[in-house]
Amino acid sequence: MVDFPISVLDAKENDEEEPLNNNDNDYASGKLAPEDDNKAPTPTEAEAEVEAPKPSALCCVKNWLVGFYIANSFLILVLAAILLAKAYPPLGAKYLAPRITATWVAVMIIFLLSGIGLKSEELANAFKRLGFNSFVQIFNFFVVSSVTFGFSRLMVEWKVLPQSLADGLTIATSVPITVNMVLVLTKSAGGDEASAIFNAAFGSLIAVFLSPGLVLMYLGVGGFGSVDVGTVFYKLSLRVILPIVVGQIFRKFSKTVVNFVTKHKPKFKKVQEYALVFIVYCVFCRTFEADRDTSVGDIFIMIGLELFLLLSMMVLAWFGLKLCFPNEPKLRVMGLFGCTHKSVAMGIPLINAIYEESPLVGYYTLPLLIWHPMQLVIGTFIAPRLSAFVKREEERLQKNDLSLAEDNSGDNA
Repeated sequence: MVDFPISVLDAKENDEEEPLNNNDNDYASGKLAPEDDNKAPTPTEAEAEVEAPKPSALCCVKNWLVGFYIANSFLILVLAAILLAKAYPPLGAKYLAPRITATWVAVMIIFLLSGIGLKSEELANAFKRLGFNSFVQIFNFFVVSSVTFGFSRLMVEWKVLPQSLADGLTIATSVPITVNMVLVLTKSAGGDEASAIFNAAFGSLIAVFLSPGLVLMYLGVGGFGSVDVGTVFYKLSLRVILPIVVGQIFRKFSKTVVNFVTKHKPKFKKVQEYALVFIVYCVFCRTFEADRDTSVGDIFIMIGLELFLLLSMMVLAWFGLKLCFPNEPKLRVMGLFGCTHKSVAMGIPLINAIYEESPLVGYYTLPLLIWHPMQLVIGTFIAPRLSAFVKREEERLQKNDLSLAEDNSGDNA
C-alpha cells in the first residue's frame, strides 16, 4: 500500500467539497467570460493528454535487479566473497594481513558498533516475563545445539556429512539469536515486540561467554587447531567484550556519539555488513588455500539437512510454547522466531576468534551462512499466517472472557 502525503489527501478532499458555482458572480458581472467548450486545447493541455511512454523492458529489468540487490545485499556479497576467495586464495590468506585486519580490526569494529546500539536498559525487563524469557534462551542455546550435535554425529557415523561440515553445523547452532531479523519478523507477524528486543539483547550479551563454552563442550579442545581455552577467552575479552563495554560507555556518557551513530545508522549498518563480508572472505581464502576435500555434493546435502533441522526445531518450539503459554499468542509467535534464529553478526566473529588457526574455519562458518538466509525465507513465508493466527486467538480469548464475565454476573444475580 502506497502512503500518500497528508497534504495531498487534504487537498483532494478540499477540492471535492468546493462548490461548483464559485465564479457565478464573476460571470454575471462580466469579469470572466464563459468558457468555450469548442475551443482548441492549448499546447500544454495537448501535451498532458499524450500518455507517458511506458518504461522499456531493459529499464524494468534494471529496476528489478537494483531492488533485488538492495533486499539481498548481504547474501550476494557473501557469495561474491566466497567466489573471489576461490579464484585467488593467497590474497585474503596472506597479503591482506588477515590476522590483523580480519581477526582484530573488523571484529572490534562490529562489536564496538553493537555495543553502542545495544539497549542494555531493556535487560531490566527480564523479571517481568522470567518464565518465557528463560524458555526462549534455554531452547535457543541448549535444545537446538544439543539436538544438532547428536544429529550431526549420526550423519558422520553414516558417512552422510564430512566431519568439518558436521562440526560447523554444531557451531552454527551454538550462537545466539539474531537482533534485527527477529524484531522485524516478530513485528510483521503480530508478535510481542518488547520480548523480541529483550531476548535479542540478552542473548547477544550472554553469548560472548556461553557460545564459546558450548562449542568447546561439544567439540572439545583438541584436534581443531590446538584450541587453548585460556587463549580463546583472552582473545574474546579483547576483541569482543572490550569493544562492547566501550560502546556501552559511549552510550551512557556521550550523547554526541550516540546521536551521531543514530543519525547515520544506515551507513554504520553497512560498515558492519562490509566488515562481516571481509571476515568471510579472509576465512574462505585460508580454507581454499588449505585445499580440503569437501565436495559441492556434500554442501548441498548439508543444505537439505539444515532445512530439516530448522523446520523440526520450529515445530518442536511451537508445540512447547503452546504447552507452556496456551493463552499468549503474541508470546508464542515471538518465541517461535527467538527459539530457532541464529546470528551471523555474532557467530562469524566468534567462530573466527576460536578457530583462527584452523584451516577448516571456512567449513565451520559455512553452515551458519546457510542457516541465516534460510530462517529469513521461512520466517517471511509464515509471518502473514502467524499474524492471522494472533488475530484469531485474541478474538477467541476475548469471547471466552466475555462468556466468563456473563456467567459470573449471572451467578451473582
